[in-house]
Amino acid sequence: MIIYQNNKQEGFFSEEEILDLCQNSLKKLSFKNKKILCIIPDPTRSGPTDFLFKTISKILSEYVKKIDFIIALGTHPQIEKEKIYRFLSVTENEKNTIYKNTDIFQHDWNNSEQLQNIGIISKDEIYKISHGLLTEDIPITINKLIFNYDEILILGPVFPHEVVGFSGGYKYLFPGIAGPEFLHKFHWLGALITNPRINGFKDTPVRQTINKAVELLNIPVTNMCYVVRDKKIVGFYIGDNAAWEQAADFSACINIKYVEKPFKTVLSISPEMYEEIWTAGKCMYKLEPVVEDNGTLIIYAPHIKEVSVMHGKYIKQIGYHTRDYFLKQMDKFKNIPGGILAHSTHVKGIGTFENGIEKPRINVILATGISEEECKKINLGYMNYRKININDYRNKEDQGILVVENAGEILYKLTRDRIPVSNTTSV
Repeated sequence: MIIYQNNKQEGFFSEEEILDLCQNSLKKLSFKNKKILCIIPDPTRSGPTDFLFKTISKILSEYVKKIDFIIALGTHPQIEKEKIYRFLSVTENEKNTIYKNTDIFQHDWNNSEQLQNIGIISKDEIYKISHGLLTEDIPITINKLIFNYDEILILGPVFPHEVVGFSGGYKYLFPGIAGPEFLHKFHWLGALITNPRINGFKDTPVRQTINKAVELLNIPVTNMCYVVRDKKIVGFYIGDNAAWEQAADFSACINIKYVEKPFKTVLSISPEMYEEIWTAGKCMYKLEPVVEDNGTLIIYAPHIKEVSVMHGKYIKQIGYHTRDYFLKQMDKFKNIPGGILAHSTHVKGIGTFENGIEKPRINVILATGISEEECKKINLGYMNYRKININDYRNKEDQGILVVENAGEILYKLTRDRIPVSNTTSV
Protein backbone atom coordinates (compact mmCIF):
# COMPACT_ATOMS: atom_id res chain seq x y z
CA MET A 1 0.00 0.00 0.00
CA ILE A 2 1.28 3.44 -0.94
CA ILE A 3 -0.13 6.31 1.10
CA TYR A 4 1.65 8.99 -0.88
CA GLN A 5 3.95 9.16 -3.88
CA ASN A 6 5.10 12.04 -6.03
CA ASN A 7 7.96 12.52 -8.48
CA LYS A 8 9.20 15.94 -9.48
CA GLN A 9 10.77 15.53 -12.87
CA GLU A 10 11.94 19.13 -12.69
CA GLY A 11 12.66 21.26 -9.67
CA PHE A 12 12.60 20.31 -6.00
CA PHE A 13 10.06 20.01 -3.24
CA SER A 14 10.03 23.18 -1.17
CA GLU A 15 10.07 22.95 2.61
CA GLU A 16 6.45 24.12 2.64
CA GLU A 17 5.47 21.32 0.27
CA ILE A 18 7.31 18.72 2.36
CA LEU A 19 5.62 19.99 5.50
CA ASP A 20 2.18 19.75 3.87
CA LEU A 21 2.67 16.26 2.50
CA CYS A 22 4.07 15.03 5.82
CA GLN A 23 1.06 16.43 7.69
CA ASN A 24 -1.42 14.94 5.25
CA SER A 25 0.28 11.57 4.97
CA LEU A 26 1.14 10.96 8.62
CA LYS A 27 -2.43 11.68 9.69
CA LYS A 28 -3.58 8.79 7.49
CA LEU A 29 -1.52 6.41 9.61
CA SER A 30 -2.76 4.80 12.80
CA PHE A 31 -0.21 6.55 15.01
CA LYS A 32 -2.57 8.30 17.40
CA ASN A 33 -1.78 7.63 21.08
CA LYS A 34 1.01 5.24 20.13
CA LYS A 35 4.72 5.15 20.82
CA ILE A 36 6.64 5.68 17.57
CA LEU A 37 10.30 5.03 16.86
CA CYS A 38 11.66 6.82 13.80
CA ILE A 39 14.80 5.35 12.20
CA ILE A 40 16.96 7.96 10.48
CA PRO A 41 20.25 7.91 8.51
CA ASP A 42 23.62 9.05 9.79
CA PRO A 43 25.64 11.98 8.36
CA THR A 44 27.08 9.81 5.55
CA ARG A 45 23.73 10.03 3.73
CA SER A 46 22.77 13.30 2.08
CA GLY A 47 19.38 14.95 2.22
CA PRO A 48 17.43 17.25 4.57
CA THR A 49 17.46 14.91 7.58
CA ASP A 50 17.54 17.93 9.90
CA PHE A 51 14.41 19.48 8.41
CA LEU A 52 12.56 16.18 8.41
CA PHE A 53 13.59 15.48 12.00
CA LYS A 54 12.07 18.78 13.10
CA THR A 55 9.00 18.41 10.87
CA ILE A 56 8.12 14.89 11.97
CA SER A 57 8.80 15.71 15.62
CA LYS A 58 6.46 18.68 15.46
CA ILE A 59 3.66 16.88 13.65
CA LEU A 60 3.66 13.64 15.61
CA SER A 61 4.23 15.15 19.04
CA GLU A 62 0.74 16.63 18.81
CA TYR A 63 -1.05 13.27 18.87
CA VAL A 64 1.30 10.36 19.59
CA LYS A 65 2.19 9.10 23.05
CA LYS A 66 5.93 9.19 22.32
CA ILE A 67 8.16 9.98 19.33
CA ASP A 68 11.83 9.02 19.50
CA PHE A 69 14.61 8.62 16.93
CA ILE A 70 17.40 6.12 16.40
CA ILE A 71 20.32 6.67 14.04
CA ALA A 72 20.88 3.61 11.85
CA LEU A 73 24.65 3.46 12.04
CA GLY A 74 25.09 -0.03 10.63
CA THR A 75 28.84 -0.63 10.98
CA HIS A 76 29.71 3.05 11.32
CA PRO A 77 31.27 4.39 14.54
CA GLN A 78 29.34 6.16 17.27
CA ILE A 79 28.77 9.89 16.78
CA GLU A 80 29.63 12.55 19.33
CA LYS A 81 26.63 14.33 20.83
CA GLU A 82 27.69 17.72 19.45
CA LYS A 83 27.96 16.28 15.95
CA ILE A 84 24.47 14.81 16.21
CA TYR A 85 23.12 18.23 17.14
CA ARG A 86 24.89 19.77 14.14
CA PHE A 87 23.56 17.02 11.88
CA LEU A 88 20.01 17.70 13.05
CA SER A 89 20.52 21.48 13.16
CA VAL A 90 19.52 21.84 16.79
CA THR A 91 21.37 23.43 19.66
CA GLU A 92 21.79 21.65 22.97
CA ASN A 93 19.41 24.18 24.48
CA GLU A 94 16.77 23.42 21.82
CA LYS A 95 17.20 19.70 22.43
CA ASN A 96 16.64 20.26 26.14
CA THR A 97 13.60 22.49 25.64
CA ILE A 98 11.76 22.08 22.32
CA TYR A 99 12.67 18.40 21.98
CA LYS A 100 13.00 17.54 25.66
CA ASN A 101 10.50 14.70 25.39
CA THR A 102 12.18 13.20 22.34
CA ASP A 103 15.08 10.78 22.80
CA ILE A 104 17.77 10.31 20.16
CA PHE A 105 19.52 6.95 20.21
CA GLN A 106 22.42 5.50 18.25
CA HIS A 107 22.64 1.89 17.16
CA ASP A 108 25.71 -0.05 18.30
CA TRP A 109 25.88 -3.13 16.07
CA ASN A 110 28.55 -4.94 18.07
CA ASN A 111 27.01 -4.46 21.54
CA SER A 112 25.24 -7.73 22.38
CA GLU A 113 23.39 -6.05 25.24
CA GLN A 114 21.54 -3.90 22.69
CA LEU A 115 20.41 -6.84 20.58
CA GLN A 116 17.57 -9.34 20.59
CA ASN A 117 17.29 -12.49 18.49
CA ILE A 118 14.04 -12.74 16.51
CA GLY A 119 14.70 -15.95 14.58
CA ILE A 120 16.84 -17.33 11.76
CA ILE A 121 16.93 -17.44 8.00
CA SER A 122 17.58 -21.15 7.44
CA LYS A 123 20.40 -22.43 5.29
CA ASP A 124 17.82 -23.84 2.84
CA GLU A 125 16.16 -20.43 2.52
CA ILE A 126 19.43 -18.53 2.07
CA TYR A 127 20.67 -21.15 -0.41
CA LYS A 128 17.58 -20.55 -2.54
CA ILE A 129 17.69 -16.76 -2.23
CA SER A 130 21.43 -16.53 -2.97
CA HIS A 131 21.37 -19.07 -5.81
CA GLY A 132 23.77 -21.26 -3.89
CA LEU A 133 26.29 -18.59 -2.88
CA LEU A 134 25.53 -19.01 0.86
CA THR A 135 24.57 -22.23 2.63
CA GLU A 136 24.27 -21.64 6.37
CA ASP A 137 21.73 -20.58 8.95
CA ILE A 138 21.78 -16.82 9.62
CA PRO A 139 20.62 -15.72 13.10
CA ILE A 140 18.64 -12.49 12.92
CA THR A 141 19.25 -10.01 15.73
CA ILE A 142 18.04 -6.44 15.95
CA ASN A 143 18.27 -3.54 18.37
CA LYS A 144 15.87 -4.53 21.15
CA LEU A 145 14.95 -0.89 21.68
CA ILE A 146 12.34 -1.22 18.94
CA PHE A 147 10.23 -3.50 21.14
CA ASN A 148 9.47 -0.53 23.41
CA TYR A 149 7.37 0.99 20.62
CA ASP A 150 4.08 0.30 18.88
CA GLU A 151 5.14 1.20 15.35
CA ILE A 152 8.27 2.02 13.38
CA LEU A 153 8.68 4.86 10.89
CA ILE A 154 11.71 4.57 8.60
CA LEU A 155 12.99 7.82 7.14
CA GLY A 156 15.79 7.97 4.58
CA PRO A 157 17.01 8.52 1.01
CA VAL A 158 17.12 5.92 -1.74
CA PHE A 159 20.33 5.74 -3.77
CA PRO A 160 22.01 3.09 -5.92
CA HIS A 161 23.94 0.88 -3.52
CA GLU A 162 26.91 -1.46 -3.91
CA VAL A 163 25.69 -4.19 -1.54
CA VAL A 164 21.92 -4.27 -1.87
CA GLY A 165 21.23 -2.61 -5.24
CA PHE A 166 19.35 0.41 -3.90
CA SER A 167 19.51 1.75 -0.36
CA GLY A 168 16.62 2.86 1.82
CA GLY A 169 13.45 1.21 3.03
CA TYR A 170 13.87 -1.92 5.12
CA LYS A 171 17.65 -1.65 4.80
CA TYR A 172 17.43 0.78 7.72
CA LEU A 173 16.30 -2.20 9.81
CA PHE A 174 18.64 -4.81 8.36
CA PRO A 175 21.50 -4.10 8.62
CA GLY A 176 20.87 -0.50 9.80
CA ILE A 177 19.99 -1.49 13.36
CA ALA A 178 20.81 -5.20 13.15
CA GLY A 179 23.45 -7.35 14.79
CA PRO A 180 26.76 -8.68 13.41
CA GLU A 181 25.50 -12.08 12.18
CA PHE A 182 23.17 -10.66 9.56
CA LEU A 183 25.36 -7.67 8.91
CA HIS A 184 28.43 -9.67 7.90
CA LYS A 185 26.50 -12.16 5.77
CA PHE A 186 24.55 -9.32 4.14
CA HIS A 187 27.72 -7.55 3.02
CA TRP A 188 29.53 -10.72 1.99
CA LEU A 189 26.64 -11.86 -0.19
CA GLY A 190 26.76 -8.53 -2.01
CA ALA A 191 30.52 -8.91 -2.47
CA LEU A 192 30.13 -12.43 -3.87
CA ILE A 193 27.75 -11.08 -6.49
CA THR A 194 30.16 -8.11 -7.03
CA ASN A 195 29.50 -4.40 -7.21
CA PRO A 196 29.03 -4.13 -11.03
CA ARG A 197 26.37 -6.87 -10.96
CA ILE A 198 24.37 -5.49 -8.06
CA ASN A 199 24.75 -1.69 -7.91
CA GLY A 200 21.69 -0.03 -9.42
CA PHE A 201 19.53 -3.17 -9.57
CA LYS A 202 16.31 -3.14 -7.56
CA ASP A 203 15.45 -6.82 -7.08
CA THR A 204 18.61 -8.46 -5.77
CA PRO A 205 19.29 -11.52 -3.60
CA VAL A 206 20.54 -9.19 -0.88
CA ARG A 207 17.30 -7.17 -0.90
CA GLN A 208 15.35 -10.45 -0.82
CA THR A 209 17.36 -11.46 2.25
CA ILE A 210 16.40 -8.19 3.95
CA ASN A 211 12.74 -8.77 3.14
CA LYS A 212 12.95 -12.28 4.59
CA ALA A 213 14.40 -10.88 7.83
CA VAL A 214 11.60 -8.30 8.05
CA GLU A 215 9.06 -11.13 7.98
CA LEU A 216 10.36 -12.12 11.42
CA LEU A 217 9.66 -8.68 12.85
CA ASN A 218 6.20 -8.49 14.39
CA ILE A 219 5.94 -4.69 14.51
CA PRO A 220 4.17 -2.48 11.94
CA VAL A 221 6.68 -0.62 9.76
CA THR A 222 6.04 2.41 7.54
CA ASN A 223 8.58 3.68 5.01
CA MET A 224 9.07 7.37 4.34
CA CYS A 225 11.45 7.22 1.39
CA TYR A 226 12.76 10.11 -0.61
CA VAL A 227 14.91 10.58 -3.70
CA VAL A 228 17.57 13.26 -3.55
CA ARG A 229 19.33 15.31 -6.20
CA ASP A 230 21.90 17.89 -5.09
CA LYS A 231 20.85 17.18 -1.48
CA LYS A 232 17.28 18.28 -2.17
CA ILE A 233 14.18 16.09 -2.39
CA VAL A 234 12.79 15.37 -5.86
CA GLY A 235 10.67 12.32 -5.02
CA PHE A 236 8.69 11.46 -1.88
CA TYR A 237 6.99 8.17 -1.01
CA ILE A 238 5.20 6.93 2.10
CA GLY A 239 3.84 3.44 2.69
CA ASP A 240 4.95 -0.17 2.84
CA ASN A 241 7.60 -1.82 0.68
CA ALA A 242 5.78 -0.66 -2.44
CA ALA A 243 6.72 2.91 -1.50
CA TRP A 244 10.40 1.94 -1.45
CA GLU A 245 10.02 0.21 -4.83
CA GLN A 246 8.61 3.38 -6.38
CA ALA A 247 11.44 5.39 -4.85
CA ALA A 248 14.04 2.98 -6.25
CA ASP A 249 12.54 3.23 -9.73
CA PHE A 250 12.69 7.02 -9.63
CA SER A 251 16.17 7.01 -8.10
CA ALA A 252 17.30 4.93 -11.08
CA CYS A 253 16.15 7.77 -13.33
CA ILE A 254 17.73 10.50 -11.21
CA ASN A 255 20.84 8.93 -9.69
CA ILE A 256 22.25 6.75 -12.48
CA LYS A 257 24.26 8.52 -15.16
CA TYR A 258 25.07 6.72 -18.40
CA VAL A 259 28.13 7.40 -20.52
CA GLU A 260 29.00 6.04 -23.95
CA LYS A 261 32.62 5.02 -23.36
CA PRO A 262 34.77 4.04 -20.37
CA PHE A 263 37.55 6.33 -19.13
CA LYS A 264 41.23 5.52 -18.65
CA THR A 265 41.43 7.85 -15.62
CA VAL A 266 38.73 8.88 -13.17
CA LEU A 267 39.36 11.46 -10.45
CA SER A 268 36.68 10.72 -7.87
CA ILE A 269 36.43 13.60 -5.39
CA SER A 270 35.10 12.62 -1.98
CA PRO A 271 32.67 14.90 -0.14
CA GLU A 272 33.51 15.90 3.42
CA MET A 273 30.73 13.67 4.81
CA TYR A 274 32.92 10.63 4.15
CA GLU A 275 35.50 10.81 6.93
CA GLU A 276 37.33 7.52 6.34
CA ILE A 277 37.91 5.04 3.52
CA TRP A 278 35.26 2.78 5.03
CA THR A 279 32.66 5.20 3.67
CA ALA A 280 34.70 7.02 1.00
CA GLY A 281 34.99 3.69 -0.75
CA LYS A 282 31.67 4.71 -2.30
CA CYS A 283 33.73 6.99 -4.53
CA MET A 284 35.04 3.77 -6.09
CA TYR A 285 31.84 1.74 -6.05
CA LYS A 286 29.81 4.29 -8.00
CA LEU A 287 32.47 4.73 -10.70
CA GLU A 288 34.04 1.31 -11.13
CA PRO A 289 31.74 0.45 -14.06
CA VAL A 290 33.05 3.31 -16.24
CA VAL A 291 36.79 2.78 -15.75
CA GLU A 292 38.34 0.93 -18.68
CA ASP A 293 40.34 -2.25 -18.21
CA ASN A 294 43.76 -1.43 -16.71
CA GLY A 295 42.53 2.11 -16.10
CA THR A 296 42.98 4.16 -12.94
CA LEU A 297 40.54 5.46 -10.36
CA ILE A 298 41.83 8.05 -7.89
CA ILE A 299 39.94 8.67 -4.65
CA TYR A 300 40.79 12.31 -3.95
CA ALA A 301 40.13 13.12 -0.29
CA PRO A 302 42.79 15.23 1.45
CA HIS A 303 40.60 15.41 4.57
CA ILE A 304 40.69 11.64 5.16
CA LYS A 305 43.38 10.43 7.55
CA GLU A 306 42.01 7.01 8.50
CA VAL A 307 41.16 3.78 6.71
CA SER A 308 38.59 3.01 9.39
CA VAL A 309 38.36 3.94 13.05
CA MET A 310 36.26 0.90 13.91
CA HIS A 311 37.50 -1.70 11.42
CA GLY A 312 41.02 -0.52 10.64
CA LYS A 313 42.71 -3.35 12.55
CA TYR A 314 41.20 -6.00 10.29
CA ILE A 315 41.69 -4.04 7.09
CA LYS A 316 45.35 -3.43 7.86
CA GLN A 317 45.69 -7.14 8.56
CA ILE A 318 44.28 -8.35 5.23
CA GLY A 319 44.68 -5.36 2.92
CA TYR A 320 42.52 -4.65 -0.13
CA HIS A 321 42.03 -7.48 -2.60
CA THR A 322 39.70 -8.81 -5.27
CA ARG A 323 36.90 -11.19 -4.42
CA ASP A 324 38.66 -14.16 -6.02
CA TYR A 325 41.78 -13.56 -3.93
CA PHE A 326 39.68 -14.36 -0.86
CA LEU A 327 37.46 -17.06 -2.39
CA LYS A 328 40.42 -19.18 -3.43
CA GLN A 329 42.05 -18.89 -0.02
CA MET A 330 39.06 -18.96 2.33
CA ASP A 331 40.79 -21.20 4.87
CA LYS A 332 43.31 -18.42 5.33
CA PHE A 333 40.62 -15.79 5.90
CA LYS A 334 37.91 -17.84 7.63
CA ASN A 335 38.25 -15.83 10.85
CA ILE A 336 37.86 -12.44 9.15
CA PRO A 337 34.30 -11.05 9.40
CA GLY A 338 32.40 -11.07 6.12
CA GLY A 339 31.73 -7.33 6.26
CA ILE A 340 35.46 -6.64 6.32
CA LEU A 341 36.14 -8.94 3.37
CA ALA A 342 33.27 -7.31 1.48
CA HIS A 343 34.58 -3.79 2.01
CA SER A 344 38.03 -4.90 0.90
CA THR A 345 36.83 -6.43 -2.36
CA HIS A 346 34.47 -3.56 -3.17
CA VAL A 347 37.26 -0.99 -2.87
CA LYS A 348 39.76 -3.07 -4.83
CA GLY A 349 37.22 -3.96 -7.49
CA ILE A 350 36.72 -7.07 -9.56
CA GLY A 351 39.66 -9.06 -10.90
CA THR A 352 41.25 -12.50 -10.96
CA PHE A 353 43.51 -14.64 -8.81
CA GLU A 354 45.25 -17.42 -10.70
CA ASN A 355 48.40 -19.39 -9.80
CA GLY A 356 49.03 -17.13 -6.84
CA ILE A 357 48.91 -13.95 -8.94
CA GLU A 358 46.24 -11.32 -8.35
CA LYS A 359 45.18 -9.13 -11.27
CA PRO A 360 42.69 -6.38 -10.40
CA ARG A 361 40.77 -5.08 -13.40
CA ILE A 362 41.62 -1.47 -12.54
CA ASN A 363 44.15 0.39 -10.41
CA VAL A 364 42.74 2.12 -7.32
CA ILE A 365 44.80 4.98 -5.89
CA LEU A 366 44.34 6.99 -2.70
CA ALA A 367 45.13 10.70 -2.78
CA THR A 368 44.34 11.29 0.88
CA GLY A 369 45.97 12.08 4.19
CA ILE A 370 46.95 8.40 4.46
CA SER A 371 50.68 7.91 3.98
CA GLU A 372 52.36 6.20 1.04
CA GLU A 373 53.74 3.58 3.39
CA GLU A 374 50.31 2.67 4.70
CA CYS A 375 48.78 2.61 1.20
CA LYS A 376 51.47 0.12 0.19
CA LYS A 377 50.75 -2.04 3.23
CA ILE A 378 47.04 -2.19 2.47
CA ASN A 379 47.64 -2.91 -1.23
CA LEU A 380 46.33 0.34 -2.73
CA GLY A 381 48.12 2.89 -4.86
CA TYR A 382 49.24 6.27 -3.55
CA MET A 383 49.37 9.80 -4.91
CA ASN A 384 50.38 12.94 -3.06
CA TYR A 385 47.20 15.01 -3.07
CA ARG A 386 49.31 18.17 -2.67
CA LYS A 387 50.71 17.61 -6.16
CA ILE A 388 47.33 17.13 -7.78
CA ASN A 389 45.83 20.12 -9.57
CA ILE A 390 42.21 19.18 -10.15
CA ASN A 391 41.96 21.65 -13.02
CA ASP A 392 44.53 19.58 -14.91
CA TYR A 393 41.94 16.79 -15.07
CA ARG A 394 38.86 18.83 -15.91
CA ASN A 395 37.15 19.00 -19.30
CA LYS A 396 39.19 16.16 -20.78
CA GLU A 397 36.47 13.56 -21.28
CA ASP A 398 37.41 13.33 -24.95
CA GLN A 399 40.90 12.33 -23.76
CA GLY A 400 39.55 9.59 -21.53
CA ILE A 401 39.72 11.56 -18.25
CA LEU A 402 36.71 12.13 -16.00
CA VAL A 403 36.39 14.30 -12.89
CA VAL A 404 33.45 13.65 -10.56
CA GLU A 405 32.73 16.14 -7.77
CA ASN A 406 30.99 14.93 -4.60
CA ALA A 407 31.32 11.34 -5.71
CA GLY A 408 29.70 8.45 -3.90
CA GLU A 409 25.96 8.77 -4.55
CA ILE A 410 25.51 9.05 -8.33
CA LEU A 411 26.15 5.71 -10.05
CA TYR A 412 27.96 5.87 -13.40
CA LYS A 413 27.31 3.10 -15.90
CA LEU A 414 27.98 2.47 -19.57
CA THR A 415 25.05 2.94 -21.92
CA ARG A 416 25.64 -0.53 -23.34
CA ASP A 417 24.95 -1.96 -19.85
CA ARG A 418 21.59 -0.23 -19.45
CA ILE A 419 19.16 -2.78 -18.01
CA PRO A 420 15.67 -2.15 -16.59
CA VAL A 421 16.14 -1.46 -12.90
CA SER A 422 13.38 -3.87 -11.91
CA ASN A 423 15.34 -6.83 -13.28
CA THR A 424 16.85 -9.24 -10.79
CA THR A 425 20.63 -9.09 -10.86
CA SER A 426 22.43 -12.08 -12.31
CA VAL A 427 24.52 -14.18 -9.95
